[in-house]
Amino acid sequence: MGRFWDKYTGTQYPDSGVAPLPATHLRAALLALNGPDVPFVVRDARPEEKADLVAEWRIQEPAWQTFFARSQLDRQVRIRMRLVPEKHEVRTLDEQWEVTWVGTTPKVATSGKYNRGPTTTVSKRWTNEPGPDGRRQRVQTFDFDSREMKNPLRNTVLGAGWIWRGVVFKL
Repeated sequence: MGRFWDKYTGTQYPDSGVAPLPATHLRAALLALNGPDVPFVVRDARPEEKADLVAEWRIQEPAWQTFFARSQLDRQVRIRMRLVPEKHEVRTLDEQWEVTWVGTTPKVATSGKYNRGPTTTVSKRWTNEPGPDGRRQRVQTFDFDSREMKNPLRNTVLGAGWIWRGVVFKL
């Protein structure tokens, strides 16, 4: 059941021969993913989050709120991470809940729908517009993929020689 469960949870192992970095170096590398042009933030977890680090969309930040509000994104994704130095693994728990946009200056309101476990959220929007030949054509106006957050996190962990272990129940 090990391989099936690893595939289900998204667990991945580093390439053989990659020496694991110390936990402090991995932590610093994950926090270094932050930047003004990145639509997610990696931060220290609060005590109630029961994790070491948390990555989440910048849906509440004023600089990014217009982007997320304009797209009317209806899901918020957060990845909680716990570093387990003795096993050189990062245990990760994906969380997702529905959000709605309310008010003339859009604000996020969370709904009661919540999921946890491995998740990938993809959202695309299209419009029909006249093309250069006058015919109507579909034009993609919005593209959102939660892998834009998960892939850099996972690649950083694997590049540091650690295991990326997805979990469903408990970090």
